[in-house]
Amino acid sequence: MITSYPAESRYLLAILQDIQEKEHYISVDVMRAVAAYLDVPESRVYSVATFYKALSLVPLGKNVIKMCDGTACHIRGSPEILKAFEKELGISNGETTEDGLFTLQTVNCLGACALAPVVTINDRVFGKVRVKDVPGIIQEVLEDETE
Repeated sequence: MITSYPAESRYLLAILQDIQEKEHYISVDVMRAVAAYLDVPESRVYSVATFYKALSLVPLGKNVIKMCDGTACHIRGSPEILKAFEKELGISNGETTEDGLFTLQTVNCLGACALAPVVTINDRVFGKVRVKDVPGIIQEVLEDETE
């Protein structure tokens, strides 16, 4: 995967994004390998990997649930919806389920205020979510896993 790009430092972010997509995180060993391949300091790779929120240094679940907690979502109940996801999945914000299927994260804004409160799971958007919707959302994702 690393070698699919020319060994030029300008491809650092693209390489890390591809690794994140495939592995669901960026490991220390991978950062070292990328630094060696691109002939850049390891500190530069670490700096880029920690700067971008889309990259993670810890393994994420196959399905990343992002609960918006921006102003519109917060006012419309996002804290209660977050609690419902935590209860349904048996994890806290920032954690991953033991089976590696779900990671739960809050984010400052998803840019979909008209749909508040809004949740994304991978590339899917769930708008105007209510506490009672949470079990069905999880079930829908699980059913998609089996198809």
